[in-house]
Parts: sequence; structure tokens; C-alpha cells
Amino acid sequence: MSDVPTDLRYSEDHLWVRRCDNAAALRVGITDFAQQALGDVVDVTLPAPNDTINAHEACGEVESTKSVSDLVAPITGTIRIRNEALDDTPDAINSDPYGQGWMLEVDIDPSTLDQQLAALMDASSYRDLAGDS
Repeated sequence: MSDVPTDLRYSEDHLWVRRCDNAAALRVGITDFAQQALGDVVDVTLPAPNDTINAHEACGEVESTKSVSDLVAPITGTIRIRNEALDDTPDAINSDPYGQGWMLEVDIDPSTLDQQLAALMDASSYRDLAGDS
């Protein structure tokens, strides 16, 4: 069974979203379910700081020993920072998907923050999607 923390929101593309200390910023990463399905992650291509990402559009790639998969943005905003440590240790996505394996922090327009979070699934709905209920 995959780990599905209840304090996060989830996309249909198997990404998680967590509020940062900065009220208008969200942290994004790949779910435990997705990293298990991908297998060993060997490379990650992420957007650069100040790039704009749009919900439901590809914004990067994750390469594993099994495949190369698009990273589909769960939210719309501007990249605040990316997890540079993944350049040297992409396997952190496998070993700690909700901690050291985070990918991006995204600045969100405060007027759309609640709406964007509401469009994502809660843990129960994500467990149903992933077949983990």
C-alpha cells in the first residue's frame, strides 16, 4: 500500500501539493504511488525559477529505468525554486517522495489559491484513484 499523507492535495497525474510557510506558495512532488510505478528514478528535468507553469500542461520530465514520463503541472503559477539536489540525487524521489524528493515551489496568485487547491483531490479521493483504498 502506498503512503498517502492526509495533509496534502493530489492531482490525477499523481503529483502532490503542500502549502509552504509562505501563504501564496505551494510545494510540488511525485506521490509514493507514482514513484513505485516508475521504478528507479535516474533523471529529472524541471522548469527554471521564474518560469510559468500551467495546470494540466507538461512542465518537465521524470526518467526512470522503465520510462520517461511527462511531469504535468497540478497548479498554475511561477516557479519560485526547484529542488536542485535532484540534479545529483534524483533517487530521493524514490526514497523520500514527500520530503527530500520534493520538486518545485510555485508562487500562486493569492486570488486563485483556494480555487486551485479545491480543484485537487484530498487523500481519500486520491487513494480511490490509485486503487489504494
